[in-house]
Amino acid sequence: MTRTPLTDLDEVQLLDTTLRDGEQMPGVSLTPGEKVRVARELDAAGVHLIEAGSACTSEGEREAIRRVADEGLDATVTSFARGVKRDVDHALDCGVDGVNLVVPASDKHVETKVGSTRDEVVETTVELVEYANDHGLWVEVLGEDGSRADLDYLERLLGAGLDAGADRICYCDTVGAADPERTARVVSRLADLGPTSLHTHDDLGFGLANVHAGLKAGADTVHGTVLGVGERAGNVALEEVAIALGESYGVDTVDLSRLYRLCRTVSEATGVALPPNKAVCGANAFAHESGIHTDGTLKDGTMYEPYPPETVGRERRLVLGKHAGRAGVKAALAEHDVAVDDDELREVVARVKELGERGKRVTDADLLAIADDVRGRERERHVELVDLSATSGGNLPTASVRLRVGDEERVASGTGAGPVDAGLEAVRAALSGDGSGEDGADGGVAFDLDSYHVDAITGGTDAVVTVEVDLSRGDRSVSVSASDADITRASVVGMVDGLDRLLAAEADAADAEPGAVADD
Repeated sequence: MTRTPLTDLDEVQLLDTTLRDGEQMPGVSLTPGEKVRVARELDAAGVHLIEAGSACTSEGEREAIRRVADEGLDATVTSFARGVKRDVDHALDCGVDGVNLVVPASDKHVETKVGSTRDEVVETTVELVEYANDHGLWVEVLGEDGSRADLDYLERLLGAGLDAGADRICYCDTVGAADPERTARVVSRLADLGPTSLHTHDDLGFGLANVHAGLKAGADTVHGTVLGVGERAGNVALEEVAIALGESYGVDTVDLSRLYRLCRTVSEATGVALPPNKAVCGANAFAHESGIHTDGTLKDGTMYEPYPPETVGRERRLVLGKHAGRAGVKAALAEHDVAVDDDELREVVARVKELGERGKRVTDADLLAIADDVRGRERERHVELVDLSATSGGNLPTASVRLRVGDEERVASGTGAGPVDAGLEAVRAALSGDGSGEDGADGGVAFDLDSYHVDAITGGTDAVVTVEVDLSRGDRSVSVSASDADITRASVVGMVDGLDRLLAAEADAADAEPGAVADD
């Protein structure tokens, strides 16, 4: 496609505010350790500025900001600061590189929120910028609710900040009320004053559109959060800004190949699940089920994808269901080194469609079971769950498992953050002969739990749940589902069945190679 010019810039800087604005999302609270982990991933991806938090919040928040500031990151680390001197002092105490100084811009905020006047706000802003500069801080002045402010006053306020020594100013659509036309009109005026950033929210669904309008009007930096987490409908999603600018306009921002890893890190830290239809990081972003789409994608990866999944650190995935076709089923079987003739393939496809018609996701384990049955092969278990017990009372959830591994029975226990986590650790301990969780001469079996998802499929207090897990071992992976009224049992059964499938695939591959010896 011919790219449409958006900006004269070769690179747009990104300021990530996941650790501040994103944490204001209801139900999200990050520990100091989680903030450091996310900050490291942001820095590894090449994010230019990281707003680590709001130092005025509490001593606990200041400790978290200090830990991020002490990481020695390449990114500029900042703290949110209101238009009061003590907020700047708190930021200085945290050892950050700079402050995002937020001052009221709309009359609603000037008069009703802080009970001040336009002249007083301008005077205070100048004093605080000069104070921060005197103490060696990088300063960005943000006009809060700037999208609804009187434009002449907003220009006067932010211009005064620049004249006082601020490094840049920021257009803030604080409540996501602006449209792209309004954004372009305001930003074009502000960009004439000096370096201008964009801070947009998605309440009207215009978050990313307003970013594009603002960049076209002269801005050079974008505020965003990973996954778009934030208050109300959230902030503009940093990963969407990065991929859109790179793919559509050839504008550099961050290392795109680290975006998926970054999204998963934030999802785990915040507890915010990755929506399946989410751009860049959603499970369905590079998944194909329709027979027509799958066939086309297998012939040419660009047939039904705007960019290769590897661009953002992903892999293409073929999903089986009622829309599956011969090409997709054959390719999925090939991924597990299963070969079928034309008649067998026809029968496997029919059964996959039948299973999909019942509204069930057809996992790898389902597919392999169907293929075994069609080919008249009796499944030989490599790992099987014999018994499971779990307790969650007290301070330390514990689980014990008894597994049959080949001709041997193994018993082990584990502890974790909850009974499911404890069950996983018990399985790892039972399979790891030396307790390391790694392969070894004594029969240890290492594996990775790549994803874990739970759905309640019946209502009431005795609800049956379905657990879906994706496991990998080396370069092989498998998806499995299991249902039970006990979530811990469903989880452990799913994991054990997945491991059994992975080990069976390894054994089949070894049998197919003369002289090959399994590593377990």
